[in-house]
Amino acid sequence: MIADSGKGNVEEMVRMLRALPSFRQARLNLLHVVTEQAGSGFQEHWQRASGLVAEAIQRLGLNPEEVNAIIRQGDAKQTVLTVADELDVDLIVMGSRGLGRLQSILSNSSSQYVFQLATRPMLLVRDDLYVRHVNRVLVAIDGTGVGDDALRIACELVRDIPGGVLTGVHMSRKDIVPSRGGKSPADDVLEKAVQRARSFGVELKGLHRTGDIGRGVCETAQEVNADLLVIASQDRRPLVAKSLVDIDRLLGSSVSDYIRVHAQAPVLLVREPERNS
Repeated sequence: MIADSGKGNVEEMVRMLRALPSFRQARLNLLHVVTEQAGSGFQEHWQRASGLVAEAIQRLGLNPEEVNAIIRQGDAKQTVLTVADELDVDLIVMGSRGLGRLQSILSNSSSQYVFQLATRPMLLVRDDLYVRHVNRVLVAIDGTGVGDDALRIACELVRDIPGGVLTGVHMSRKDIVPSRGGKSPADDVLEKAVQRARSFGVELKGLHRTGDIGRGVCETAQEVNADLLVIASQDRRPLVAKSLVDIDRLLGSSVSDYIRVHAQAPVLLVREPERNS
């Protein structure tokens, strides 16, 4: 599902994705949200939204009959989540101004809200990035179940790209002394990731870095000149009502939120699925 505001780099990113074999047969849903404040001018806003959606489809070079165009009225951030769940989409694509946590809260950022609350993969494309053809992909390796999901998705993306390169980075907050066998826990995690990638037909180059996790992942993305960064997040989702902003959560030490703001590549977030208690 593409949540398109009609500006930014989202459409360029979608064109890049459509060139990948794994996306060519994907069913596209294009969502445009009409503000709740439309009031008496609702019909005018609706007609304008219809025109924007038609223009976006034309710019993307898509057949209108093959795109599910959706126009809804409501709060943009909540509507994106609602429609994504209704359609059971495999991926949400949204643009972002790259605002920091406090700025995002004060400006009521839709992308920040969706990034925090989405229960399905989300691709965030900042407006200030130069979007390139996806060839070099960096995936953060953490050895967890949701981390394995991120690795699988990264492998499925790279597998069919001619000359595609997949690099995995495992971050430790400090160096851990190797065991008597000469291997550290990081070595074990990376070796398992390499073997799992091979099971998908992909060669993974593993890197181990120490230090701040968010900063280290962003620095590694620049080091390998990544076109796309895939990360997993086990951040606890806000427990307050979705109509409220969980300031403690957003101002906390969220690694994924740091990467959202600072990574010099589009970020594909894979979040741990929400389970019924």
